Amino acid sequence: MKVTKEIRELSVEELDKREAELKEELFNLRFQLAVNRLENPMRIKAVKKEIAVVKTIRRQREIEANN
Repeated sequence: MKVTKEIRELSVEELDKREAELKEELFNLRFQLAVNRLENPMRIKAVKKEIAVVKTIRRQREIEANN
């Protein structure tokens, strides 16, 4: 996956920043959905998946650091 490869190249600080941006985007998408202004409802799923990838990579690095 292109997105996963890009995320794996980020530093820990950049991962934190990316996760915060994605959470903010997800909040805005959910708000747009509530007021019926959302153009692409599949974007919500994509953002959730990307957040999960960021968290997974962060956890993998944490486990590697402890070993």
